[in-house]
Amino acid sequence: MNQLRILWTFFRLGAMNELAYRVNFFTQLFQAVMSLVLSLGGLAVVFNQTDTLAGWRPAELVALVGIYILVGGLINLMIQPSMQRFMEDIRMGTLDFMILKPADAQFLVSVRQVEIWKLIDIIMGLGVLVIALVRLGAQIGMAQALAFGVALLAGATIVYSFWMMLATCAFWFVKTENILVIFQSMYQAGRWPITIYPGWLQMMLTFLVPIAFAVTVPAQALTGRLTNQTLLLAILVATGLFGAARWFWRFGIRYYAGASA
Repeated sequence: MNQLRILWTFFRLGAMNELAYRVNFFTQLFQAVMSLVLSLGGLAVVFNQTDTLAGWRPAELVALVGIYILVGGLINLMIQPSMQRFMEDIRMGTLDFMILKPADAQFLVSVRQVEIWKLIDIIMGLGVLVIALVRLGAQIGMAQALAFGVALLAGATIVYSFWMMLATCAFWFVKTENILVIFQSMYQAGRWPITIYPGWLQMMLTFLVPIAFAVTVPAQALTGRLTNQTLLLAILVATGLFGAARWFWRFGIRYYAGASA
């Protein structure tokens, strides 16, 4: 409950900061709409030439685009801005303010920066997802809905842990932002199911940069393509990577020399 109160506090602070610059709302809305148009436009071009893409039907790929926008919104809402501020605090020696607070420092640095207008992406992603499911005419059963929820949670955990480990490298390296930019660039590949890519790229997008677990696996759950083995693998990878990120954080914090050092 204490962590929920902390999360709500940072969310309110983020909202207050963003509401002071309301023109950002229209900027973000324009960016979100353009991203959606480009994604759906790409699908329209492809399916103007074929009926399926690697076995995926048009409505199924629209659902995948919805998940892609939704997960991207979750990343940009809190994970990315918090990790960037975390790395800045390491460079400036101001991480002391988080470490000395009577709460888990990793949790604090993970949630303290919120860009409230990224909720537009989340809402838009959910809207696209609902429209796709209506077009599919799919009757989502309890088991399928549960699999989707578990896959989405596992994917979010994997992405957070991956970002956390990259950001923690700032304890030793100064220019880690370039790595995060690479992740953002590779995330663009999530607009499409990873099964359309060559085998070596599928492996990279699954285990090196975990785009598959964040987007394709939840989409497979909704479209009835997800196997129990893949879902179990996602859970195991999420658990292992979260534990590794936690250990790496504790290891890295030992090397921090802040303003009070």
